[in-house]
Amino acid sequence: MTEDAFPRDPEAPEPAKPPVAPAAPAVPETPRPPAYTPGSAQPRLNRPVHERYPQIRATSGYGDPRIIHTGPGPGAGTEQEPERSSKLTARLTLALTVVIGQLWGLTIVVDEWMAGDTGTAWWGAGFLCLSFLVVLGLWLIDPKDR
Repeated sequence: MTEDAFPRDPEAPEPAKPPVAPAAPAVPETPRPPAYTPGSAQPRLNRPVHERYPQIRATSGYGDPRIIHTGPGPGAGTEQEPERSSKLTARLTLALTVVIGQLWGLTIVVDEWMAGDTGTAWWGAGFLCLSFLVVLGLWLIDPKDR
């Protein structure tokens, strides 16, 4: 890409050109202390804001005619349907409880199967199928929430 990330404003004044330094000074110049109080140990961060961010001008923001929308709009970030949110939270809590019960039941079923007690293992498998049907029923209750 050849474009600058921050295109220049056509109405902004031309930037000042740096003065041309002599080819080889005889004595190196000592740096002048800044006219402002530095707040960081890194010198590059101690420059004034207008030097660090030349694209920010005094008219940026409220005075810039290019800005037409200032935010997401009234009511943004607030709950629009609290009843639906509470219903979904309750269903999610119930479904998570059933899933935890299924994991516990699967542990018991596998232990009983490995011990050779297949009768208890089949009852446990029935429990797992029943709890799956409960979750499926919760999912089918209100199709418009999907």
